[in-house]
Amino acid sequence: MLQVISLLLENKPGALLRVTGLLSARGYNIESLTVARTLDPTLSRMSIVVDVDATLRAQVIKQMNKLVNVLQAIDLTDVPAVARELLLLRVRAPLEHRTAILKEAEIFGARVVDSSAEGVALEATGDSEKVEEFIDVMRAYGEIDVTRSGLVAASLEHKKLKLSPPVQKPEPATVK
Repeated sequence: MLQVISLLLENKPGALLRVTGLLSARGYNIESLTVARTLDPTLSRMSIVVDVDATLRAQVIKQMNKLVNVLQAIDLTDVPAVARELLLLRVRAPLEHRTAILKEAEIFGARVVDSSAEGVALEATGDSEKVEEFIDVMRAYGEIDVTRSGLVAASLEHKKLKLSPPVQKPEPATVK
């Protein structure tokens, strides 16, 4: 079963490796992974979709919360959350299909980001099912190239993360 995990972690070298290492060491397949800095440049938010047996989901979260650099790991699979994916799709189609392609894009809320004699590049966002459906529709118009971002998820529950202030190292004593 696919599990959606949101992590808040320190923006430090090796943090991503620790998270992915934990999952791969246990034989879990990562379906998608996105990560970027938050408003605080010392922190990053990571969204992971991983194939985990339903009985082991809580254990995965506990293990992630124990990792160095991880401040918070939460399971967003069954809680109120917003999840979206970005799709960039290039369809190579003859000019006579352009009007139909643009109408389909409008129906799916996609927008044109580039157009040339060879085809059209479209950008769409939405849940994974909507993105899949849009890809299937565009296949009918010609050869397509697809790039997907992976799922980005945010909890809708109001839980304030309580972080303790960083531990300050004492100034070394100077000998006088």
